[in-house]
Amino acid sequence: MKKEYIIPIFVPNYGCKNDCTFCNQKKISGQTTDVTAEEVRKTINFYLENFRDDNKYVEVAFFGGSFTGIDEKKQIELLEAANEFIKEKKVNSIRISTRPDYIDKQILKRLKKYHVKTIELGVQSSNDYVLEKSKRGHTFEDVIKASKMIRFRGFKLGHQMMVGMPESTEKDEINTAKDLIKLKPKIVRIYPVLVIKGTELAREFSAGEYTPLTVGQAVERCKQITYLFRKNKIDVIRIGLQNSDEINYAEEDGSQVLAGPFHPAFRQLVEGEMWYDSIAEKVKEINTKVKKIEIEVNPSDVNNVIGHKKANITKLQKLYEVEIVITQNEELASGEFKVNVIY
Repeated sequence: MKKEYIIPIFVPNYGCKNDCTFCNQKKISGQTTDVTAEEVRKTINFYLENFRDDNKYVEVAFFGGSFTGIDEKKQIELLEAANEFIKEKKVNSIRISTRPDYIDKQILKRLKKYHVKTIELGVQSSNDYVLEKSKRGHTFEDVIKASKMIRFRGFKLGHQMMVGMPESTEKDEINTAKDLIKLKPKIVRIYPVLVIKGTELAREFSAGEYTPLTVGQAVERCKQITYLFRKNKIDVIRIGLQNSDEINYAEEDGSQVLAGPFHPAFRQLVEGEMWYDSIAEKVKEINTKVKKIEIEVNPSDVNNVIGHKKANITKLQKLYEVEIVITQNEELASGEFKVNVIY
């Protein structure tokens, strides 16, 4: 099986003519200057030189902005630079992220020509009222149309959604997940809303007009949504923004986060809660006289089973008054586990 590598290239606010209340891509990505073809080549070469696996699949990903809203000449310049490496068989494909209202037949024809394989759409919500409150500038109907065109023309479809948008409820977000499932994306990213400095949402927060989710609330919502996607065999490839100098705890120097459910191990919190629910259900079925149990898991799942700072083990031992031992079993597939009574 080939090891998959992503070469990220950030194009902040390139081509996006919209100002969403929560968005400041330059501060989120740390990228403040325009991206050139030469910089694309340098970035790709740098990553290729540091990849160790010979048996690998490499994808160049243009993240951050609304790629298909960039001036067509600039789009081609960047795509051609990446495409040089595809022709040399050093890179396998290209991935882009964009807005659903920046997709049409001509755009898709251009992307296909330059070996773009994956198109991720910034959906955020399927509730038009919520989209309007955050000044997204598009409707969910735009998402439906773009998603169908992308899939029909053979691209891999990705969706990005948010939890905690202004006036969005837990029910809205569960409904958004259900609506996206109907559109059959292959991959999904889930982002809790953070209040970023210099945004309209920052002003609303400071004025007491917006209350962000707590970490606990965001974890609970993301957990429910992730269950839905996994049940429908949709890969959740990211939960929470990538930790960086700019995206960090609000009190940290250089952080652009003013408030909101930031945690450097946010995904692990969500995964840990999901594992806790599954294991707790099994432990409930065991005789109350049991004093020690063993949980067998695939090595790749150990950290999430234990939980962030051993939270799951602590909760289980306290609730059921039982000693818990975690053992690794490579014969179990990732996501599977066994609970054995020791005594």
